[in-house]
Amino acid sequence: MANVVVVGAQWGDEGKGKIVDWLSLEADVVVRFQGGHNAGHTLVIGNQVFKLALLPSGIVRPGKLSVIGNGVVLDPYHLVDEIAKLADQGVMVSPDNLKIAENVTLILSLHRELDAHREEATTEGVKIGTTKRGIGPAYEDKVGRRAIRLMDLCEPNTLDEKIARLLAHHEPLRRGLGLEPIAASAIRDELMAIAPKVLPFMDATWDLLETLRRDGKRILFEGAQGAMLDIDHGTYPFVTSSNTVAANAATGSGLGPKAVGYVLGIAKAYTTRVGGGPFPTELTDEIGQLIGDKGHEYGVNTGRRRRCGWFDAVLVRQAVKTSGIDGIALTKLDILDGFEEIKICVGYLLDGAMLDRMPASQAAQAAIEPVYEVFPGWQQTTQGARSWVDLPAQAIKYVRRIEELIEAPVALLSTSPEREDTILVHNPFRDR
Repeated sequence: MANVVVVGAQWGDEGKGKIVDWLSLEADVVVRFQGGHNAGHTLVIGNQVFKLALLPSGIVRPGKLSVIGNGVVLDPYHLVDEIAKLADQGVMVSPDNLKIAENVTLILSLHRELDAHREEATTEGVKIGTTKRGIGPAYEDKVGRRAIRLMDLCEPNTLDEKIARLLAHHEPLRRGLGLEPIAASAIRDELMAIAPKVLPFMDATWDLLETLRRDGKRILFEGAQGAMLDIDHGTYPFVTSSNTVAANAATGSGLGPKAVGYVLGIAKAYTTRVGGGPFPTELTDEIGQLIGDKGHEYGVNTGRRRRCGWFDAVLVRQAVKTSGIDGIALTKLDILDGFEEIKICVGYLLDGAMLDRMPASQAAQAAIEPVYEVFPGWQQTTQGARSWVDLPAQAIKYVRRIEELIEAPVALLSTSPEREDTILVHNPFRDR
């Protein structure tokens, strides 16, 4: 089977954009299957830099079909803005190269307002570091069976009762939080104003994808965030609002599990995290600052500085298991050039006992301490390396030790943001 799923193997921001763009050259279809407009993918193609948040990375490649699956929550106004920005860069998006699931849940202005209000609250345990874009509240309405979906915009005569159902939940919630009431007519106007711009992209994408799959087309499933932000398997409650693990590629696109083939996990050669939550290997000293500066560790869409630390093999090994990862794309190895010594976390200490996994308990996650193996660094550069012979011997040893610890092979190694600066060990689309 030629289909490939790409998932982050840490807490997101692993450099999935470059890898998905690289793989999209081999793919016929690129599918986003979860998350909202918080993916933050940066693509560097020639002299152009594309910053995407919602659209699949394949959208910048001619001849590729991009699909936003039913597992995504869609802000229609952001979609239109992102399409316009791409047009300014010479990339035209039309119903010919973009399809959106008819049953996708919509993010409304009331979701964004609620998200921001919660995040700005000072109550202990409420603030988790969201992007304030309404993604979590939209997922809440989806599972609460009161969401407005894209197909609902085709049926304006039934929209009022759906808005009433939505507000039956949100009105008392807003009153309790001290937010101004919102009129049903305002929501209706918000939806009807954007409907003509987004409905042309609507399709029964589950049926389309199954047809393409049976026709032998290569499908690339693109995840957002990382496996340790999964609502079930991540560091709860400091997680995103959807399942980010590879299994959701099928559910979030409307296909059966057999449609998913090779699972490629993306991991940085060190670790970063945005927002709150546990981070065992976090470096709050000058080394962490240096890694962040060298790696330009700022959120693509938010500008927030990322927390930085040493590579956590326990964390990535857990992601390998929960996502069924077949191989790892290791990114940003070049950022570690020049360090005198480099550390890898190989276990955690909790109350004197050694753990080989991230505990599920929030209290335990906050209390664990990393156990490190220390490696001598390398002074030569790895930036731009395109074969193993271009790498310093100590860098190769570092990569090989990571493979042993995470129990998965490195399928490709990225040594700069440029697509060509990649050492290919195993092509997920071709080498089976």
